[in-house]
Order: sequence, then C-alpha cells, then structure tokens
Amino acid sequence: MKQKIIIDTDCGSDDAMAIAMAMNDTKYEVIMFSTVAGNVTLDQATDNTLLTLEKVNTYFPPVYKGCATMLNKQLFYAYETHGNDGMGDYGYKPTYLKCNEENGILKMLEFLEREPNKTIDIIALGPLTNIAVAFKLNPDSMNRARNIYVMGTSGLGVGNVSPVAEFNVWQDPEAAKAVVEAGFPNLYFIGWDACLDDNMLDKDDIEKIYTSGDLGRFVIEINRKLLEINYGRFSGKFLDMADPAAMAAALHPECIDKCKKYYCEVDTSKGPSEGGVLIDVNEFSGKEPNATEWIYKRNPENIGWAERKNGNGHHYLKKGFCTKGNRNKDVDCWRWKVCWNDWRWLCGV
Repeated sequence: MKQKIIIDTDCGSDDAMAIAMAMNDTKYEVIMFSTVAGNVTLDQATDNTLLTLEKVNTYFPPVYKGCATMLNKQLFYAYETHGNDGMGDYGYKPTYLKCNEENGILKMLEFLEREPNKTIDIIALGPLTNIAVAFKLNPDSMNRARNIYVMGTSGLGVGNVSPVAEFNVWQDPEAAKAVVEAGFPNLYFIGWDACLDDNMLDKDDIEKIYTSGDLGRFVIEINRKLLEINYGRFSGKFLDMADPAAMAAALHPECIDKCKKYYCEVDTSKGPSEGGVLIDVNEFSGKEPNATEWIYKRNPENIGWAERKNGNGHHYLKKGFCTKGNRNKDVDCWRWKVCWNDWRWLCGV
C-alpha cells in the first residue's frame, strides 16, 4: 500500500521540483494539495501548483486554497528569487486544471479524520500558516498525522533572509512558533543549511536534469532567477534546492545517517533576530527537546553513498551525519545530503 501524503505549498520554482519528485515516486500517493501565500500570492501559488501538475502529468490530486495572509505579519514575496510569477517569469499558466472551491485547511482536517489514524504524512514547503491554523482549529485531527515534514529554519547555519532567519519561518514566525509548540510527536524540520555546499546542484547536475526531457527542462528553466542570484552568491552555476531537499528527506529518510532531538524556540520578536530558531545544541535551557534538526557532518569519514534502484534508473543519496533537535520531544529537524545523479528516477522521465 502506498504511503499517503498531503503537500502544503507556496509553490514557487523550487516547490515545483519537489512536487515533481513526489508525483513520480511510486511508493507514495499525494492525496491533496493545500496552497499558502509565501513565495508569491495565494492565487499565484495555486496556479503554479496546477501548472506543475499539468507538466508532471501523472495523476491529479485536488488542489485547495489555504491562507492568503500570515498570522501577524506583512507578507514579503520572494520575487527576486523566483520571479514575479514564482516560476521564472516565463509566462507559464495552467491550461486545463482548476482549483477546488473548498477551503484547504478544512479539507486537510477532513482527510486526516477520514483516513485511518497515523497513515498520512504532511509535507510543508512554505510558511506554516495553514498548519498552525489547522492545529488551532482541530488539534485532535492534526495529531492523527503520522509525520509532519517542514522545509524551514536555518538549522545550525546562517539565515537566507537575515543573519539568523530562513525564509519560510521568517515569513510567518508566529505560525512556526505555534507548530513547534503544538506538541506533535513527529515534527521534522529540514533547514536551509542542509541545502548548501555539496548538497547544491552544480553545473553538471543542472545539465543532466535539463537534458533529461521536457519535465527536467521545465524545472531548470523556472529556476533561472535563482541561478542568476547564485552566480553572485556562489561564484558559479549552482542551485540550492531547499524544497526538493525537504521532499527527498521526507520520501526517503533512509538517506539520513544520524539524528538527535533538541529544544527549539522560534523568535517572534520584531527585532533583528525575528524568525530565527534557537536550537539548544548544548542543552543549556534544560528543557525537553521538541523538534528534530538533521545536521550533516562534512567529515568525509561520515559521508557515504547509498544507491537506490527503480525501474527507471538509479537514485543516489549521499548520506550525511544528522542530528535531531528542537524544543519538545516531538519535533525533528533534518540535515541531509543528496546527490542528484539521475534525475530520471526522481521525476520518472
């Protein structure tokens, strides 16, 4: 039986790549999408999700809209990273798929109530607004989820929107705080630092994906704004793929070598550390861990190669040292290493 997943997304260009991975993994069934404002407006994120499903063209789960605003903060869209349309400003639009009219948060709760307990995973690729509201509305239903995986936090590294904050948490820190403090037992964060260094796509990886077929070309083209930025940031042709990193860790957690839980706390102040996540690595607080951060070790002795085979090719996962951590025993943040040596397996092209 396939593992059922719900994807919550502010669909921009890297979300699209992550969605393509999930939609082509034969071990999983995406049962619905909920969209949220973040990279772009809610309406644009919804259109981008529908567009991606058309481009992937495998099956078509229902797409529902969630929150158009953050809980207590003005939105700052990531146009400079993803383009004004979130997809590289190529002018792509969905042609035949339509969004469902029901509310995405209520539908998420409905799916969780309808399916057997602990049989659905939630993968959140954007701000945690929808997830926080769902916990507020019906924590019992949300606690029926098996795991919640989040692309968020800067891990043990620096931020990408401030010296300490990562975009998704920073965009709605009140929501992130609510989710971390909800007491959910299997909450996992994959931080931005897990997407850097050896985990980035380099020029050879990008070329392999681009030349693999129409889908590969699409997911590289829509990330052209990020490529332009990264020429300045990393002095070369690189893509730091945050949401695909989170998706790979969620779909194939065996690529994680070690994990350890920490006490974590989200900063909701309006100062320079807003949206940062305190990770109590040395247990100074004396508080119970509440989240899991996966942190890879760069020491080559702790890095190995794991090969997975599928009928369409090979998927190579570069194992990294990881540690779990966050603020209650129930939250996990992951650091991982992935090497995209065969895009065909990841996206079924």
